[in-house]
Amino acid sequence: MSQNVTLEELRKLVEDEAVAIRGRAVLEPAGGPGDKVFPPSHSVGDRETRDGAKYAFETRRRNGNDVRCVLIDSVQSQANRMEEALQALWTDKKLTLPVIEVDLSSAAPDIGKITSLTAPHRVADALLRDSFVGENGTQKLFRSSKIGRSFTDAGPRNARPLFKVCPTGLVFGIWDSTGPKGGLGAKFQRALTSEIVGIGAEAGVKTASRIDPAGIVKRAAEIYEAETAEERWTYETAQAKRDAKRNPVKIGDGKVSEINHSNIPPTIDTLAGGVTIDHAEHTVVLSLAALRRLGFAEGALEARVVLAALGLVAVLAAESRGHDLRSRCLLVPRWNEKDKKSEALALEAVARDGSTTPLTLDLAAALALYNAAVKALPDALRFDKPAGEPLATLTPSPKLAHLITKSRELAAAGADVGDE
Repeated sequence: MSQNVTLEELRKLVEDEAVAIRGRAVLEPAGGPGDKVFPPSHSVGDRETRDGAKYAFETRRRNGNDVRCVLIDSVQSQANRMEEALQALWTDKKLTLPVIEVDLSSAAPDIGKITSLTAPHRVADALLRDSFVGENGTQKLFRSSKIGRSFTDAGPRNARPLFKVCPTGLVFGIWDSTGPKGGLGAKFQRALTSEIVGIGAEAGVKTASRIDPAGIVKRAAEIYEAETAEERWTYETAQAKRDAKRNPVKIGDGKVSEINHSNIPPTIDTLAGGVTIDHAEHTVVLSLAALRRLGFAEGALEARVVLAALGLVAVLAAESRGHDLRSRCLLVPRWNEKDKKSEALALEAVARDGSTTPLTLDLAAALALYNAAVKALPDALRFDKPAGEPLATLTPSPKLAHLITKSRELAAAGADVGDE
């Protein structure tokens, strides 16, 4: 292979020479070996008391031995990070890509616009489904519009409609389960997966406490919900909100700590106290075999090359942002002192017989490769809008706007929305 993969080399890999392009990196905490990191936490039952219960631990086989591992970043989370990186490139007009946006500014000015790159279910997301798009001078629900209908009948044998509207759905997978066909809606498997796993993981503990600088104590007053949302709380029963029996409504147990005043005595959290790991491994697999199963009436190879190049851009764009995954979970490539080299992500092509060929590709070269692949598309598959320009801009339907507005009103009033 050349210094950077060329379009012709990628074309040969996609056509028949390789079943996958994969990458692997060895990572460690930015604080150094042995520093604690915090994996994503999950809900557990009230009776769950084992250490680290909120983390996804599992045993994996490594070199013939059982090793306790922990999930640091899931396939779904990694896909979202890659799509966010693609969104930034598209916004900066460095990437020609069909993108549909929903303008939520009227209902949620702080959110602004959500796109098919940032919506959880991509173009099949409920936010798009419940929004309007202008067509022939009228407002239609997205599913009833020409664009919305174009991918309803798409499937692995006929991927062209989705390719023209949301090619990332062919790379990261999509299931049109909320469309007119319900569970029988178009379903495309993930062609690109990425995951970060902590190897040799042990659960830790987390301590928490707070000293109130004003010296307020818990018994200073009984705390009630105020009659107005602006006031939020009160200690005077005459100004308190009343329940159906006309009794003043307490906030929680009525202690001052419920409104974030007073001291919080030191506590120990064993359920989500972070972990220590030997190291973390980042594994990426782009299945060229999956791309070859996608059917196109014409330009099949050219479309698959675009999708492969898009997957490579996504991987390298996310990699260029680093692995600051969440609070207290910043990972960096491990430096191999013996070989005097970084163990950062390295790509290789995997042939049908299992043999591998190293690939050299940086983000700039990947972008050039992708843009060249897009230019090589036949007319029937060419993207309709230039980089940074949305394919369509949707507005929320009145019922969707109501859900958004009401939810924000409840959250602002301190209501228990039951989602945490």
